[in-house]
Amino acid sequence: MGETKKLGLGSGIAVCVGLILATSCLLSLGYGVGLAGASFILPLFVVLILNSFIAFSFAELHSLMPSVNGGVGQYTLVGMGPVASIFSNTAVYVITMILASSVELSMCGLVLSDLFPQIPALSFSMVVLLILFTLNLFGLNVFSKVQNLVVILLLGSIVVLGVISFFRLIPERAIPAQEIETPAVVGLGGVMGLSAIAFWLFIGVEFIIPVAKDLKKPRRDVILSMILALLILFVVQAVMGVGMTHYVALSELSASEMPHMAFAEALLGPAGRVWMGIVTLLAGASTLNTVLPSTARILQGMGEENLVPRSFTKVNKKNVPVLGMLLILVVDTLLLVTGFVNSSGMVNIILAASCFWLTSYILTHTNVLILRRRYPDLPRYKKLMLLGLPQILGIAGNVYMIWNISDDMDNRITIYKIFGIIFVLLAAYSVIWVKFALKTRLFKPLPIERLNSPPHHLLEPEKEA
Repeated sequence: MGETKKLGLGSGIAVCVGLILATSCLLSLGYGVGLAGASFILPLFVVLILNSFIAFSFAELHSLMPSVNGGVGQYTLVGMGPVASIFSNTAVYVITMILASSVELSMCGLVLSDLFPQIPALSFSMVVLLILFTLNLFGLNVFSKVQNLVVILLLGSIVVLGVISFFRLIPERAIPAQEIETPAVVGLGGVMGLSAIAFWLFIGVEFIIPVAKDLKKPRRDVILSMILALLILFVVQAVMGVGMTHYVALSELSASEMPHMAFAEALLGPAGRVWMGIVTLLAGASTLNTVLPSTARILQGMGEENLVPRSFTKVNKKNVPVLGMLLILVVDTLLLVTGFVNSSGMVNIILAASCFWLTSYILTHTNVLILRRRYPDLPRYKKLMLLGLPQILGIAGNVYMIWNISDDMDNRITIYKIFGIIFVLLAAYSVIWVKFALKTRLFKPLPIERLNSPPHHLLEPEKEA
């Protein structure tokens, strides 16, 4: 029997970059640059450091539990017990993905509405959602063959447009240096308050861990893939961010529904808008096509492990978990129809999703510190421990970003409302489910040996003595 071909470091980096990159990143980049100008590089750099710390934590957790796929929920189950596990898993892999997909849908609708202005953007968004839902309901992953191509087009577009704009290679279209606006957000405190926007440009680097078993040298390449991917993304996005300020007024960037489209048009004229529009449409559809089946499968897996109701495990004749798909359809429809996802709403949805991901990163750092005390003799990345400073600084930085989630107080309240309502509902569900369905202690950690000795069923209702 032939061995499965193993992945090298380059493939590991590509996995990280490809999973992080989405058109919502371009929205966040344009909005942040529009508020702070070239100074937006500072929060970008700070988030680069903070997400390097989370890479350290995930690498250490993977070294402790190399046989699991690396879900935040699995690590948290060993660190803090079932309530925190259910909360973190659902927050990252379900809630955040649903919120992000609604933004991608809205952007698809705006692109198509720009080409056919007589039809509302909402109608296009709903058509895209229903088409992709129907195709996936029949198990037809139509974008599976082109998703890598879309990532290449998106990353290539950022690189090409970034280089052209950064070096002012089309000087006749550039804004004269003396006419560049003063940013709306100035001062160290104000600029650093945009860190949560910058955070969205780097989240998801830990998705390398599920493919770690396919790497040639996982112990080395897991951490290197994450760090190098973060560095590449920082350089590419910083160059494009500065380039944006050379061709588009800052006030226009911060007010635009899709600032990356305004930038492409300012740089290359109508051809630039068409180019970026096509990439945005493909990337948005590709992202949603990934979220629909993968999130439904995650819910199916959680159902099999008794983390959510067993009804999420039911599949149709095409082996598609129907209830999970319906959940995404209903929630995305509500977010679109109620108007949450509009020009300012898109940013608020992204920042609310960031709050959940930041919370999961806080739990991940905490898991590392807990497991160091509980299992001090297990093998781990000792060179990355650094007396716990990466975890302590990471927690502090993540709390700071949640606290300063937006520079606008009205937007901050809206974001906290979205985050707070979902947080309370999710926490209540986790407690009720563990207490009454699993009938186990709320914060009883699972022994690490259970995860390191597959096959394992993470949570089962406890039998009465």
